[in-house]
Amino acid sequence: MLLEIKGISVRIKDRIIVDDISFEVGEHDVCMVMGPNGAGKTTLFKAIMGVVPHKGKVLLDGVDIGTLKPRDLAKRIGVLSQKHQPQFAHTVYDVVSLGRYAYQSGIFGRLTEKDKEKIEEALVLTGIEDIRDQSVLTLSGGELQRTFLAQLFAQDPQILILDEPASHLDLQYQIAVFDLLAKWVREKRRAVIASVHDLNTVYSYGTKAVLINRGRIHAEGSVEKVLERENLKSVYNVDVAEWMKNLLKHWE
Repeated sequence: MLLEIKGISVRIKDRIIVDDISFEVGEHDVCMVMGPNGAGKTTLFKAIMGVVPHKGKVLLDGVDIGTLKPRDLAKRIGVLSQKHQPQFAHTVYDVVSLGRYAYQSGIFGRLTEKDKEKIEEALVLTGIEDIRDQSVLTLSGGELQRTFLAQLFAQDPQILILDEPASHLDLQYQIAVFDLLAKWVREKRRAVIASVHDLNTVYSYGTKAVLINRGRIHAEGSVEKVLERENLKSVYNVDVAEWMKNLLKHWE
């Protein structure tokens, strides 16, 4: 297994936010993490990356990621958080180029030809090459999201951990982003973990799924198994399958 999540728990004061969560992500997996707002998805992702105090372990190729140096970890795992708040008027190109930081020698290391190649590829893949010289302070939410996605692709890690990667994106870019992730993950030793709300996205792109409710795993495994009618009904307190069927009638 590429990534093993073992017994992750997060407690804040007297409240348990994430409660003993374990699952595995293998090569070429697109693991969709779902659950209602407040289920603990974002906190789980923060715990996986060691951003918040937690119990449990995360193993990357059998090695506890807590033992890896930040630079080495950055070469292997890329993370996209839910919110981006740029403070300075850096250009889109400059922000994307930060994805190559782990590969540079020293604080003031110059970009190599390979670095520049990876940056150009990322700009094109995310469709933002035409705004490369624009200040990130002037970008729309969707443009900013694609800029930080491009930074991750420039980083060229093995595993992407994405917290609602399609948020703020127009429909065409939601589709484009997940099409791109599905293509990216086919390369050797790659995997994606993404938290999503749209169940159609899970069906269309997921290879496995984890359904979380109140900090615990409610169901985990194949997409078909996890998205069974009763699983969704018990977590979302509504017959999701029936609601989706009724919604589709509008397109007939």
